[in-house]
Amino acid sequence: MRKKGVKVIILTASYGNGHLQVANSLYQECVNSGLTNVKICNLYAESHPFISEVTEKLYTKSFTYGKQFYKLFYYGTDIIQNKKMLRWYYQYGFKRLTSLIQAEQPDILINTFPINAVPEFRRRTGIVIPTFNIITDYCLHSLWLHDDIDKYYVASDELKAKIHSRGVPLSKVMVSGIPIRPAFSESYDKSALYEKYKISPEKDLILLFAGAHGVLKNMKEICETLLLTTDHQLAVVCGKNFSLRNELAHLNNRYDDRFHCFGYIERIDELYRLANVMVTKPGGITLTEATATGTPLILYKPVPGQEKENALFFSQKGAALIAKNQDDLFLSIESLLEDKQKQSSLQSSIEKLNLPASQEVIMNDILNESDKISRINSSHTISSQKKKLGS
Repeated sequence: MRKKGVKVIILTASYGNGHLQVANSLYQECVNSGLTNVKICNLYAESHPFISEVTEKLYTKSFTYGKQFYKLFYYGTDIIQNKKMLRWYYQYGFKRLTSLIQAEQPDILINTFPINAVPEFRRRTGIVIPTFNIITDYCLHSLWLHDDIDKYYVASDELKAKIHSRGVPLSKVMVSGIPIRPAFSESYDKSALYEKYKISPEKDLILLFAGAHGVLKNMKEICETLLLTTDHQLAVVCGKNFSLRNELAHLNNRYDDRFHCFGYIERIDELYRLANVMVTKPGGITLTEATATGTPLILYKPVPGQEKENALFFSQKGAALIAKNQDDLFLSIESLLEDKQKQSSLQSSIEKLNLPASQEVIMNDILNESDKISRINSSHTISSQKKKLGS
């Protein structure tokens, strides 16, 4: 299969920003490597826009108001082994996928979300399109697994072993890391970054992420307490949460030299590099970005589901601290900033989890694997035709 002629469809979903970010990273890698026919499809949003919008909002709310409901859904669907009970999920988006494949005639399908309509298409139609799953967390959910997925790309040896324990051959799982933006591997001038963001190199910097949807609660109270009880600098990233940014505006006047409040930042990697400690939710992409910069992490109040499982993995690896409440958070921050050996240990452990250039590794392997699959499929087709002629 010649690279320039390859048609790739990257399928994703907007339940959180991580799946979309991975899709965009893979898309950019395709473009950089000379692939000119690449398409990103938010399959569920295109299939059922109203249902998708409602469920995306419910997903966002689950991090604050519906934790128990999401816990039940996440762990409940994970233990269901009977595919008949999940038939509704396997059919979700199938009609749109079928029309997309008919229109685009892709050579490769890539999932950055567990969209089981994709392998189901092969099972139902017998049409073999090389299909690959990029798992975007450090934990495994059974919805990612399907007999008709050709290969899985994962973030750790532990995750590879878990997939193998579910009956998947080791040859079908590659430890590649999770794709993140190339900016995280670029060189930088730290002194220039201090000047750019008006941050002093003389004091420790605590970086706080409100989350993509402002899910890190009580940010105002947390900031006020840290500013009153410590001499550290604070940088808060609010993203597109304009109401939170307005709520924190008064702190700029009171603590002009120690408090920095930002909205959306394109080069967020630069703040990672300046932080002595980062307080965040344990999303798969954020964690992967931190492995690239070696930023010590405190994972604040992870909710049941992939957040909790991600946090436990990083904690067990000695790569992050978990804070279950505000008091725990304040103690963790202070102990970490006072104990430079502890800070260094966290930094060393998180750097060991870094797998650079993941998008390049993944796309190179996908192209090789899809070539093999296509050759095998073509050989089987020719063999079948010869048998028919002989009969």
